[in-house]
Amino acid sequence: MYIYVHRDEWGMWSAVQAYFKEHPTRLKVARLILELGLRVDKNEEIYCGPVKIPSIRIARACEIDRRVVNTTVKMILANSKLREVFTNIRPSGPFFRDIAKHFGFGVIEITADPKTVGIIAKVTTLIADEGIGIRQIVADDPELYPEPKLTVITEKEVPGKIIPKFLKVRGVKSVSVY
Repeated sequence: MYIYVHRDEWGMWSAVQAYFKEHPTRLKVARLILELGLRVDKNEEIYCGPVKIPSIRIARACEIDRRVVNTTVKMILANSKLREVFTNIRPSGPFFRDIAKHFGFGVIEITADPKTVGIIAKVTTLIADEGIGIRQIVADDPELYPEPKLTVITEKEVPGKIIPKFLKVRGVKSVSVY
């Protein structure tokens, strides 16, 4: 599952990295919590929506001791900026990329310069011009992912003739359609 993480003036991921710079395993835990859209509550517990996730499960996913997870949560709650983010984050729901074919949906993955403005607007316009509806759009956060992708799930497969049009959009580096 992927989440959208809003970048703001204090550089959210940069702040997380700076806070945990002396503790790489705690940073690994914080990253996993963030990537999955898990929430930390004031009682030092981790949730996916309403479902409590035991710290041992997070620890196993990170291949670390559960005490590191507990310490990470305490550190998050001790920092007002991080507490605000981690206590309010929510999972974005199902990501259809890997199951789209089973529903007859189309998938477009675009790698682009994350600093270029308007890529989503131009790509969605091209899709709409083909008379194709959009089911889902997921944009990887460039602070979390070194090669962020824009994934667009469409109501049906897009025609091959649209690929050159996507490649003409300023900032687009590559396009995969499947």
